[in-house]
Amino acid sequence: MSIVTLVSGGLDSTLVAHLAKSEGIEQFPLFIDYGQRARDRELAACRAAMHILGLDGPEIAALSGFGALIRSGLTDPSLRVLEDAFTPGRNLLFLMTGAAYAYQQGADAVSIGLLHEDTTLFPDQRPLFLESAERLISLAMGRTIRVLTPLASFHKIDVVALAERHGIANTYSCHAGDAEPCGECIACNEFKFEEA
Repeated sequence: MSIVTLVSGGLDSTLVAHLAKSEGIEQFPLFIDYGQRARDRELAACRAAMHILGLDGPEIAALSGFGALIRSGLTDPSLRVLEDAFTPGRNLLFLMTGAAYAYQQGADAVSIGLLHEDTTLFPDQRPLFLESAERLISLAMGRTIRVLTPLASFHKIDVVALAERHGIANTYSCHAGDAEPCGECIACNEFKFEEA
């Protein structure tokens, strides 16, 4: 089996890549530049993580025009990073891009680091969306390419504990893109919520 691993430099996707590597799964790491505010810090963390894991890449899908057109708190600093965080079509863009890359690499699946359904805030994180996306991808590609969510049974506290056990550190998860985490975005709030 081989997979395209969608990697962002954050804790969840780095753990997904680590778990696939530890299981001996051939993987093709893919970073998607969708015009996000945190692109530079995410990419730097992602490159460092892939190097530590002994993986090539990541390959970069340069799709920054998406964020210029589809403005949200994740792509436009003039919007609120938390309240305006929903970026319509983002996960579908990720999965379709990953699937097209999987098709070219002869890979069997795309792996994305989404957590337990209880943690979902947006419609493109839910199981029904993921099942539908998998069907759509198979239709679009003319062959089955699975959508894998290896962390779907995990909450952030579980991810943090497992990442610590595996020595994963120096990831970057803040959506604002500043040197210090903003403490306000969804990613930062996930860590605060799990610490409480």
